[in-house]
Amino acid sequence: MDFTFSEEQQAAVEAARAVFSGVAPDGVPSPALTEGAVADDFDRTLWSRLADADLLSLVLSPEHGGAGLDPVALCLVLREAAKVLARVPLLETCAVAMAVERYGSPALAVELLPRVGRGELVLTVGAHGRTGHDPAELAVTARRDGDRGGSATGDGATGGWGDGWVLDGTQTGVPWAQGADRIAVPAHTPDGRAVLALVPAGHGGVTLAEQVSTNGELFAEVRLVSVRLTAHEVIDTEGAWEWLRGLLTTGTCALALGLGEQVLTMTSAYTGKREQFGFPVATFQAVAVQAADRYIDLRAMEATLWQAAWRITTGAGGPLPASADIAVAKIWASEGVRRVVQTAQHLHGGFGADTGYPLHRFHAWAKQLELSLGPAAAHEEALGDLLAAHPLG
Repeated sequence: MDFTFSEEQQAAVEAARAVFSGVAPDGVPSPALTEGAVADDFDRTLWSRLADADLLSLVLSPEHGGAGLDPVALCLVLREAAKVLARVPLLETCAVAMAVERYGSPALAVELLPRVGRGELVLTVGAHGRTGHDPAELAVTARRDGDRGGSATGDGATGGWGDGWVLDGTQTGVPWAQGADRIAVPAHTPDGRAVLALVPAGHGGVTLAEQVSTNGELFAEVRLVSVRLTAHEVIDTEGAWEWLRGLLTTGTCALALGLGEQVLTMTSAYTGKREQFGFPVATFQAVAVQAADRYIDLRAMEATLWQAAWRITTGAGGPLPASADIAVAKIWASEGVRRVVQTAQHLHGGFGADTGYPLHRFHAWAKQLELSLGPAAAHEEALGDLLAAHPLG
């Protein structure tokens, strides 16, 4: 494998840095001081800037107005986004868009993807199931709808109900759902297959119950009761949901890496100027050792992230499926980002908990990323199952 980034990927990083350079991590009220969500919507101004910089179309093919880059490029941009706690559904929108292009019908791709690239259409995904602990696809049922005639849209353009689907169930902790135009909902069919439904916002039978995430953002519990969709709005291609879940998990690892790198940078700057006994505390061996340990964590997070992203991008084989590399990356991301912020709080002393200083915000976001799409223990269990199923040597 070659972890050298291409010129196009490096250009994406530079474009992302330019867009995120004006973003302040404390641009919304502190989650520690706010009852409820810190804001009713994501950062629409930043979203428009991302669209203008062609970063929302980065991973779309030229056929749909994009640059045709890969998951590695997306992870590079997400890494930069996390350094400023960018409040945008960048991971969710881009990951779902990539799944639509890879597995969806040509009609669905033409309908959605050009608008995604222009920033006109926001996508999100329910990836946490009903409780956050069980597989997301088991939280919703999807069955073929053969009970009614006519089209789902009422205009006869997409075929009769016999070609459509009916969804029932609940997905919890859906990020940015109130501001999304489509919600990707994994579901299981009566024969146990996983499908992926692109549910329009405000569709009949869909209700949103407000939830507040660990980092203070407005999430939603999405309830579906007899939600009818046309055939082309449901991706039933084998492996579509599994691929999307893997990309979402890998993207979460990229966010954790960027956040951890920024926190260590903040800690280095603080300990370099904070003095005790007439010397910067960074010169004390106990402080230097802790910072060095966290640097090692970040490098391990980085290596495992690019391994997972490379497997997703290339489809390369190996002794274990790509899901094993994704699990390893998420184990390191969850454990590593937790250790980084805990050490940062310790080395900052009481100043780290000061709500006038941004570190406490990074701590809240780190906890959110640590648990998103499964904590380290869940992925350790999944990795164990894969090792049992694919004995090495």
